[in-house]
Amino acid sequence: MKPKDKHIVVLKPSALQNLFLGELLSISTLTELQSLYIKYLGRNGEVNKLLSNLSRRELKERANFGREINSLKSQISEKIEKKRRDLKEIQTVNLSKEWFDATHPSIKPPLGHLHLVTYAIREITAIFEKIGFVRVSYPEADYDWYAFESLNMPKNHPARDEWETFFVDLPPFQKLGEVVLTPHTSNGQVREMERIGTPPVRMVNIAKCFRRQSDVSHSPMFHQFEGLAIDRNISIADLKGTLDYFAREYFGKERKTRIRPFHFQFTEPSFEVDVSCDLCAGSGCRMCKEGWLEIGGAGMVHPGVLKNGKIDPDKYTGFAFGWGVERVLLMKAGLNIPDLRMLYTTDLRFLEQF
Repeated sequence: MKPKDKHIVVLKPSALQNLFLGELLSISTLTELQSLYIKYLGRNGEVNKLLSNLSRRELKERANFGREINSLKSQISEKIEKKRRDLKEIQTVNLSKEWFDATHPSIKPPLGHLHLVTYAIREITAIFEKIGFVRVSYPEADYDWYAFESLNMPKNHPARDEWETFFVDLPPFQKLGEVVLTPHTSNGQVREMERIGTPPVRMVNIAKCFRRQSDVSHSPMFHQFEGLAIDRNISIADLKGTLDYFAREYFGKERKTRIRPFHFQFTEPSFEVDVSCDLCAGSGCRMCKEGWLEIGGAGMVHPGVLKNGKIDPDKYTGFAFGWGVERVLLMKAGLNIPDLRMLYTTDLRFLEQF
């Protein structure tokens, strides 16, 4: 029998579709998918074999049979294309997982840094903690009693004038008086004495202060740190030693301090404190004139203030000092900031330098 006389079995389109779907489920690579495409849609593929048998159909069957084959071809083509997209997506995910290195440095977003004043406050705190002072915090809006009256400031004192101090619009307290935004951290002195009760006292109070002043060396809001030490036999020598210690630790080993007689209501005797100029090492220059720069006030705690804090001035003595954080910061070597108010600008060109 000749080959052309062999009995040829021709599958129906629906049966061929079932065979295709069964094979498609087992495909897991793009190479296998390409082989499946050639098997069914290639020049000698199964679909073309069906078309080659179209002429053997009866005339009345040819139209329906042709439509079934075209529909089958479209369905196979769509399913192969969808499978190709799915396999490419899986391949991409697998490649990204394969190449991911958890130890590879990431692209870090830009970060800010602490403000200069914050750095200064932390450094000042650490310096005094080394010699036994404890950092405390007291109200920045306080009663007249703690801000003025307990510190020997009479009611007619200029500092208690509304042109010097910010008064808060609240009803005054019967015993403690009006509420003010604290013009200095000295309001913490009597509060600390009340808290401790019996000396020794070693306090450094750092807080915001408020005064109606604004120029190159003043701003309406600034920071101040208040040192207070009370014990038996505290003397001016202890005060001077503490001042020199701070100057060496904060400004540098070559810096020194000096004290000059002055007057403050809450200390007796009182002193203005100067630190040697870093530009001329104390020899005198255009910046300092005589080799010294004023840093702030200090003195021995007034007996009346000790009494207001319920501490016996016949048994205990103490010293106190209060300086501006921004002031000592501007006096630090190498900064050269001409205006204190620049510290509180929002100009990143200035702030990012530090």
